[in-house]
Amino acid sequence: MSATKTPPPSPDYRIAPWSSAVGLLIFFSRWLQAPLYLGLIVAQAVYVVVFMIELWHLAEEVIFHPEEITEAGIMLSVLGLIDVVMIANLLIMVIIGGYETFVSRIKVDGHPDQPEWLSHVNANVLKVKLAMAIIGISSIHLLKTFIEVGDMRNGVSDADETGEGYTSEGVMWQVIIHSVFILSALALALIDRMSFHKVAPHDTLGAVPVAYPGARRGLDELEEPLELTSSARER
Repeated sequence: MSATKTPPPSPDYRIAPWSSAVGLLIFFSRWLQAPLYLGLIVAQAVYVVVFMIELWHLAEEVIFHPEEITEAGIMLSVLGLIDVVMIANLLIMVIIGGYETFVSRIKVDGHPDQPEWLSHVNANVLKVKLAMAIIGISSIHLLKTFIEVGDMRNGVSDADETGEGYTSEGVMWQVIIHSVFILSALALALIDRMSFHKVAPHDTLGAVPVAYPGARRGLDELEEPLELTSSARER
């Protein structure tokens, strides 16, 4: 779709009251999603409790049963903690990004703790970030599987590390599913990149002005000459 010039303003016309009311009702229906994000905050609190319990179990094993601790056991415990943290990060992205995108703006501009990605979040960016988070979580589970199947015999693991048995076919399907996650993330990133297009200064797309690379820089360069001009006029 090529950029076009701004069309002439359309003549004034009256909108039916019922049409305006229906539009407002549909617009305000976005607040129905607010309880969903509040529920995810509760789920976040649950994961905090789960993390503290898992951390206590690890510390308890190290303090009271140090002779039974193995390197693989510590690694699996730490991977479990990392898994909880990554799921919590996924929840944060869904809560903040989803609320910002689909419900209402969060006025935190200029706040020192504002997330870097929140300034340019949209539906496509949120999908890509969620896909990357899912890949990270899947990688943790796959690494746990690799630790367990290190001593696999006759296509079946002994389940002496994680307490879960694996077969060669099950491991193969885990790898396939993980690969599908990676391909899905690449496809989403490619679609997000394809959605951008180059435009010239002051062009419009569907009667809507669109930004172009260097627009902010051009405005910054014009600020000083404009100030000089206005001061010269005062003189």
